[in-house]
Amino acid sequence: MSQLATPSSKKTGALIQDWRPEDSAFWQQRGHRIATRNLWISIPCLLLAFCVWMLFSAVAVNLNKVGFNFTTDQLFLLTALPSVSGAILRVPYSFVIPLFGGRRWTAISTCFLLVPCLWLGVAVQDSSTPYSVFVIISLLCGFAGANFASSMANISFFFPKARQGGALGLNGGLGNLGVSVMQLVAPLAISFSLFGLFGGTAQNQAEGGQLWLENAAWIWVPFLLVATLAAWFGMNDLAAAKASLRQQLPVLKRGHLWMLSLLYLATFGSFIGFSAGFAMLSKTQFPDVVILHYAFFGPFLGALARPVGGALSDRFGGVRVTLINFVVMAIFAALLFLTLPNAGEGGSFIAFYGIFMVLFLTAGLGSGSTFQMIAVIFRKITVDRVKAAGGSDESAQREAVTDSAAALGFISAIGAAGGFFIPQAFGTSLALTGSPAGAMKVFLVFYILCVVITWAVYGRKKKA
Repeated sequence: MSQLATPSSKKTGALIQDWRPEDSAFWQQRGHRIATRNLWISIPCLLLAFCVWMLFSAVAVNLNKVGFNFTTDQLFLLTALPSVSGAILRVPYSFVIPLFGGRRWTAISTCFLLVPCLWLGVAVQDSSTPYSVFVIISLLCGFAGANFASSMANISFFFPKARQGGALGLNGGLGNLGVSVMQLVAPLAISFSLFGLFGGTAQNQAEGGQLWLENAAWIWVPFLLVATLAAWFGMNDLAAAKASLRQQLPVLKRGHLWMLSLLYLATFGSFIGFSAGFAMLSKTQFPDVVILHYAFFGPFLGALARPVGGALSDRFGGVRVTLINFVVMAIFAALLFLTLPNAGEGGSFIAFYGIFMVLFLTAGLGSGSTFQMIAVIFRKITVDRVKAAGGSDESAQREAVTDSAAALGFISAIGAAGGFFIPQAFGTSLALTGSPAGAMKVFLVFYILCVVITWAVYGRKKKA
């Protein structure tokens, strides 16, 4: 990699000392090429993380078929637990990039995902494996979900603010695609012997036939190894992105952090929550439908919609796109009630599936638009605050980058909680009433609340 000819340009190994993405000459000569390379290595690492994060959405529906005897509520909990640990871990992961560097952390965090994959592949082959072991593995899968916070924070450092919506949309959107990739690949992989040489054995199904359920987890191992090496040798650490934890923590005092967290919980939280719980929910409502043949398409739509949401927000403004998106989400959440069966009778799977596809689409679109709002709003309020205190343009921009990266990571932690609450809400509603309608009423009210917040707090003031 060539360096811009300036006295301050220094590089040691993969560490870049001089990084000025807002300088158009620097960006054209050197910055764009480096940022793009880091983005396109980050994307497959994040995609694989989402594959591992949502493993139990495909594995849980098959456990009882191969000799386990878990209740529906226990299976819903296994699909929800990765989002619990993922949400909690996203908080420290939000702050690690300025502490350790993006290259190092991407490689380390990707490599760690080998642990739950290898362990799950062994556990599913023994029907005497206790439920508690699956709980632990499920929680370990949450480390994969935490990677989103560090990945998005890292990419935000590489791009100028005018290009952040598109870059973060690509990283997050194509990364989110891992959910649908996993739900498409896993059902195919478990249908034949793939890792017999490494100890993979067939499990007999109660209704006849065989499954190789370990393949759902082990299929990702070689890809994780390749991605780890690509991150270590192909990405960069930025000296300009260095900041102590003390410098980053003040972002937690910003009122906008908590307001935007609610909006992101409604968008990304819906995407990841529906992704985790849709297959199990469909199985309870329409047991005659082999839902794993169709479950992947919703996360696929949502993932593709995310970069579109970021790009539309760069052009038309994040507030406008987010507001319209929440209105559509509320309308289709209300329509979902018309598709549900009553006491096992009636209902329309085609309508149910179609409406959920729209909800996946809008959840993905809104994830991109709200993330664009976060980056724009935090940069603006930080620059204004530092300049008002007499700080220079350079110090204002530097603090704005640190604040927005920390905010992006922390807000993503709040959003991940949706992956727990939505499957659990479905499971609880089904246990109490025999229908998911109670859970959907809560979601509908929340979407309407987000319409009000987006308009009242940001729409009238036109902050983004």
